[in-house]
Amino acid sequence: MRDYLSFVHTAYNQLLATGDTTLRARSVQSAYLRHTPMRRYLYLRVIQKEPFDILYFTPALTVIANLDDSSTSVAPELAYAGVTNLDLRLWLLFLSGGQLTDFGEKQNDRRLELRMRYYF
Repeated sequence: MRDYLSFVHTAYNQLLATGDTTLRARSVQSAYLRHTPMRRYLYLRVIQKEPFDILYFTPALTVIANLDDSSTSVAPELAYAGVTNLDLRLWLLFLSGGQLTDFGEKQNDRRLELRMRYYF
């Protein structure tokens, strides 16, 4: 994975410097473009349904750690389903890791999402 990410950085730097796009990695792309390209992850999800007797409210925390390069993904989440056929979910994602790591090389290092799902 480190070799692939180094190759990507080299190709990008070459593109910026010369405008040359001939350095390509078609032969190695398919293995590294999966959602989880590496094999050793630790996954932990903690959920507390209706804490403090707040009906239909569920907070959760999801942590994914890449055991090979020590990069992590932490996602706290708040869900509410108190309205018939409507689910609301507020989700925050924090990615951490250095250069040339699985989560450190993602496009963003944090993201906030509000998901609304209506059933009919």
